[in-house]
Amino acid sequence: MKNKSAQISIALVCLVMGVLLAIQFKATENYQTDLIPERIDELTQKLNTVTQQRDALEEEVLSLRDKLINVRETDKAMKDLQDELQKVQMAAGTIPVEGPGVAVSLDDSTISIQPGDNANYSIIHDTDLLILVNELKASGAEAIAINGERITAMSEIRCAGTLILVNWTKIGPPFVIEAIGDPDMLQSGLMLNGGHLNTLKFLGLQTSVQKMENIKLQAYSGPMKITYAIPSQYQEKAE
Repeated sequence: MKNKSAQISIALVCLVMGVLLAIQFKATENYQTDLIPERIDELTQKLNTVTQQRDALEEEVLSLRDKLINVRETDKAMKDLQDELQKVQMAAGTIPVEGPGVAVSLDDSTISIQPGDNANYSIIHDTDLLILVNELKASGAEAIAINGERITAMSEIRCAGTLILVNWTKIGPPFVIEAIGDPDMLQSGLMLNGGHLNTLKFLGLQTSVQKMENIKLQAYSGPMKITYAIPSQYQEKAE
């Protein structure tokens, strides 16, 4: 009798558990069925958001690339402009320069002047310096100085009594003309037969030319006054 009651109790428990499991399974199935569309919508929204963020990042990357290209082009343009400005400054003599070249030494003659001799032939004149500077320029000199005075487009080389005026500075012998350029070309240009240096040497003046591995020339530091000349507008009108 006890066994039968126990079996009935167990059967009832199993029945109740079965009903509960069935109810739970049904509820889970309904929950999952209801959850799937909501989950899909949620994932779709997230995907759309990520896609929009990706597109925005792509546009930003393209924009940054364009800006980088512009910066590089601007930097290159600035560098080119700085290079051109530096070349102009070197040509104008307004910045220090250095490089290979030649040093030309000149001094008055040590030969005693005899009666009837022309004393002018025994000293270095302003015209001698000017001719030698022009010969150096013709041989490719890129920068020139006389006794440390940098030669510019506005420089004057002229007589000032017993001295010579260069850039408003009075200088006297011995004179040293330093020129930066191809040393071989500069030396060859000065040593040509019939050249002015050979003429001075023939007259008994002291001359020498020495090739230099490196010459340092200071910048022209004096005033550069331009009163009447102004930039011409002709080129702009012609274009």
